[in-house]
Amino acid sequence: MVTSRSAAAARQPVVSLRRRGSVLERAILEAALEALSTVGWNGLTMEGVAAGAQTGKAAIYRRWSSKEELVAEALRSAMPAPGVAPDSGNIRDDLYQLCRGMRDAMLSTSGSALRSVIHECDAGTAERFQSVILDGVIRPSTDLIREVVSRGVERGEFRPGAMRELAFDVIPAMMMYRTKVCGSEWDDAEIAALIDQVAVPFFRSDPH
Repeated sequence: MVTSRSAAAARQPVVSLRRRGSVLERAILEAALEALSTVGWNGLTMEGVAAGAQTGKAAIYRRWSSKEELVAEALRSAMPAPGVAPDSGNIRDDLYQLCRGMRDAMLSTSGSALRSVIHECDAGTAERFQSVILDGVIRPSTDLIREVVSRGVERGEFRPGAMRELAFDVIPAMMMYRTKVCGSEWDDAEIAALIDQVAVPFFRSDPH
């Protein structure tokens, strides 16, 4: 006997869980990022990503032929848009806030995913992600540092010689080095020490 309740249920539209196109690609990329941030590069498998995205491996391999290609695309898709350089009127405080933003990005899901790649990949594999790291992390960071330092030079707080390309690498290089080698998560006190003991003295000092 068919009850009114069962008849009503039968009339309900069936919602398909099958996804296609950009929706499926987004789910796969998000699953890859989640895997990187939880099990790391070495623990990430195509099977695990497929399970996380609730799809099959074939759907992944139709789009990305290797784990490296998938991870590179996942990292690119998750990189935050470059922010705006702070301008509080105090160059030291601007550098401090800028570094806090860099730290927060490093601790985000996409940042954790990127760190797992940097920490766990061998040199040969890491080279495949060089453009992702340079274009998504290093260059945006150095561009913001360049803008802040330039204002410091204009205001007479920093020496004119501070406007050198290698100088802008000092902060991100130090942060990446201590993150990878020392396991630092850059609390506010450590960021303040980086600014007060390294960055500001470096940009202010006369090389002669």
